[in-house]
Amino acid sequence: MKIGIPKEIKDHEYRVSLTPSGAKALVAAGHQVVVQQQAGAAIGFADKDYENAGATIVGSAQEAFASDLIVKVKEPQPSECGMLKEGSIFFGYLHLASSAQLAASLMSGGSTAIGYETVTDRMNRLPLLTPMSQIAGRIAIQEGSSGLTLPNGGCGTLLSGAVGVKSARVTVIGAGIAGSNAARLAHAMGAEVTVLDVNPDALSVLEIEGMQTCYSNPESLEAGLTDSDLVVCATLIPGKHAPKLISRDMVKNMKKGSVIVDISIDQGGSAETSRPTTHSSPFYVEEGVVHYCVTNMPALVSRTATLALTHATLPFVLKIANLGLDAAVEEDSGLKGGLQVRAGRITHPAVAEALGT
Repeated sequence: MKIGIPKEIKDHEYRVSLTPSGAKALVAAGHQVVVQQQAGAAIGFADKDYENAGATIVGSAQEAFASDLIVKVKEPQPSECGMLKEGSIFFGYLHLASSAQLAASLMSGGSTAIGYETVTDRMNRLPLLTPMSQIAGRIAIQEGSSGLTLPNGGCGTLLSGAVGVKSARVTVIGAGIAGSNAARLAHAMGAEVTVLDVNPDALSVLEIEGMQTCYSNPESLEAGLTDSDLVVCATLIPGKHAPKLISRDMVKNMKKGSVIVDISIDQGGSAETSRPTTHSSPFYVEEGVVHYCVTNMPALVSRTATLALTHATLPFVLKIANLGLDAAVEEDSGLKGGLQVRAGRITHPAVAEALGT
């Protein structure tokens, strides 16, 4: 099978969907790998490294997209959708619930699209979303801390506090992979952390580690928002819109200069005031509250993120390439769960529900 690796073009997106070692594994299995020039150069993977692994370097995105299987990190950007040929397979993050326009483009183009974010394993976990959720959770605290500084519109509060000065209050909404990683880092930095969730088992783990926990309901959520310096939204319903848990009125009642980091923005965001931002302009102030809603947070640490992601994705890429799509999804029901678009229609039930198709 011919496998194409385009260079990512989203704002400040320097991840690459395949490392040279991954290319070597695919070539050893008898496949042709074409990599767009400079696809991994920004994070230390030179074109020569791919060539030494047996891949072919091509000069344009069109050449990389002219493959049987296109492996990317982020969803096809508007300029890339027209490059997908009929019958090709796209494998990467999609987040179609928050992008009806992209869904329509994929359906009309005749390609098959598999979303990393809905591939599952035998325990119904999300193995291709997990590594990026871990990183995004940690970045949420890093960037939330930056948002609290005066130059970014914040109130000038240090998460850890100082001698004789109380530490900041952090509320994390969601005790999943992203939320628990955010909570642990904030706690390690000395912040006063409260985690809200409806899953008592997830909360009990964090409580044992020394964090405050609270069953999530409208009353506890509103109280947490009012008292917090930093709020991290980390809710997820695979394939669906993120639940809108924070209304504009709730934001109005938050401390002026406090911060919301909405990790859920890829799926539409959990706050009514959230809207997508980029690494070029990550912060904005709405209702007196600083918002950070970057849709590709792990790109901030692209080398670490690439290594974590490609370790997880390569076995699935090999399976599709070795067996072909039909046999691969027949053998692996978790990979079948990643199928979101095929033959001009949405095939994932949660995505279809979110888009109303």
